[in-house]
Amino acid sequence: MPLSERLFLMGEGVRLAFDAIRANRVRAFLTISGIAIGVLVVVVMAAATNGIQQSFKADVDATGAATFQIRRRDIRLSGCSPTDDTCTDRRNPAISSTERAAIRRLSTVSSATDMWSSSADMRYRDRNLPNVGYDAMSATWMEIDRGDIAPGRNFSSVEAQSGARVAIVNDSLKQQLFGDSDPLGKTVMIDNVAFSVIGVYRTTAGFLKSLSGRGPDKARAIIPYAAAKQSLGLWDRNALMMVKPVDGVPQSEVMDDVTATLRAMRGLRPSQINNFALITNDRLMETFDQLFGAIFLVGLALSAVGLLVGGVGVVAIMMISVTERTREIGVRKALGATAGTILWQFLVEAATLTMLGSSIGLLIGWLIALLVRVTTPVPAEVPISAVVAALIGSVFTGVVFGILPAMRAAKLDPVDALRYE
Repeated sequence: MPLSERLFLMGEGVRLAFDAIRANRVRAFLTISGIAIGVLVVVVMAAATNGIQQSFKADVDATGAATFQIRRRDIRLSGCSPTDDTCTDRRNPAISSTERAAIRRLSTVSSATDMWSSSADMRYRDRNLPNVGYDAMSATWMEIDRGDIAPGRNFSSVEAQSGARVAIVNDSLKQQLFGDSDPLGKTVMIDNVAFSVIGVYRTTAGFLKSLSGRGPDKARAIIPYAAAKQSLGLWDRNALMMVKPVDGVPQSEVMDDVTATLRAMRGLRPSQINNFALITNDRLMETFDQLFGAIFLVGLALSAVGLLVGGVGVVAIMMISVTERTREIGVRKALGATAGTILWQFLVEAATLTMLGSSIGLLIGWLIALLVRVTTPVPAEVPISAVVAALIGSVFTGVVFGILPAMRAAKLDPVDALRYE
């Protein structure tokens, strides 16, 4: 079939598809809705996943790509029951203060920041905020957290080591406790323990920060690690350490030094496994990929249901179209149209129906992604690959479900078709 004829039949198929939509509005609505919902789910999931990955990378840039964590236990999506013998790491000892000091002394370590997170009631005069999150950290915490303190200052290493009761509040906590007044020098009660406010912290909004309650929209405070241990009952077993390598030193080399130091201090024999965990940013990303991969599979299942509903609608509409145009098909065959010509035209008509539904789903999905981008810290953005996949998937659905009616039309006997009333 010449290209010009294919293009003509394609245009004719598109026109007939819109005629079929006008003639069968209810069936066409169900068909287009099914396809649109299927595409919408995939597009929104792809946009959210893409945005989360970008936000994660931004958080990684803030801490440094080579920064890694030292934890008592490894991270995993599934939990461990007390009777589960495979989860031996639940008996791992906490990272002791002596071990922390030894890690800081390593020549390959630029900084090592202790970190422990909890929540407490915070009060200033007659204003009381229940369950406000706070982080207890070393004085070096700003080396792994992009942000700014203004007005005020960070607590010094002397204050951090002595357990001085000083606190840095973020903008949200400052506004809720102190309003428009200057918070510096004022005393805030954290679980009925007095802390003096020395700074206001402005943080950037990343997905991980928002997920953990550290975004700018959540009230939060930062206090010295030693102060939390002495005054707020900090539990070392839940603490972790953020280690930043010296510039130019490979992450793997620093991790080897930390591993050797901890194994030696704990007296582990070569045959014994580590009773601590080193978590890189790549490892965190793998964990989130597993989580969102599972969510994405659920989204694909919902999308498949939508495409199936749309596909059934394509079959119904196209069968009606073939029946209503039986005589027309007979005339065209009598004038020399081949079975391939008829088949092509009906397949184009079916693909047009599904493409219309796909386009609507793409548009709504893009609008939802834009809304998420504007109202949340997730920079949701529809990737080009999702658009291409949606369009190809819709055409494929139209061809697969439209092939039966198209073949029926192509196989009609011209004599019988001309006699059809």
